[in-house]
Amino acid sequence: MKDPDEPTDKPASPSISETLSSITSPRSLKQLSLFCAGSTFFALSMLITRRAVTRRYTSTVPRFYRPSNKPSPATFNGPLEAFEALSLATLNVTTFMTMLAGGTFWAFDISTLDELKQRIERKRVIDGRGSGNAVDEAEEELKNWIAKTLSMKDDTRSKGNAEEQEQGDHRGRPR
Repeated sequence: MKDPDEPTDKPASPSISETLSSITSPRSLKQLSLFCAGSTFFALSMLITRRAVTRRYTSTVPRFYRPSNKPSPATFNGPLEAFEALSLATLNVTTFMTMLAGGTFWAFDISTLDELKQRIERKRVIDGRGSGNAVDEAEEELKNWIAKTLSMKDDTRSKGNAEEQEQGDHRGRPR
């Protein structure tokens, strides 16, 4: 039998009160609130989507006293249906991504976007892929690429106009 006063090699696990205080700290609750808001909005968007699908389905089912050999008149508006489907899909994806971001921020203990930027920059420096001014270098590279692409577009446009003038109209006559 072991002596209770004898030191152990295992570190003491955090007590329940320490664990609860870290979960209910203001910082943790702020992070968790984004997840809870995202999950609430996601549930509401699923409810709206189910309602729209059910409404569309019930509009195709014939009424009770309607003859079964005469289908109900079609009230289908293609562009409106497409717009409704696109807006519902966008709503669902946006709310899911809000929930995902909130859960990820809470799991990785990130409270603001500045913290996220700092952690990413620190990770890039540790991996040897980044430097202190990596963002400035990336912006400069993007500016150079855009300038190069636009100059190539202007060159092809001016060449195309010169070729059209040389070829003339569709009958072969010069313009």
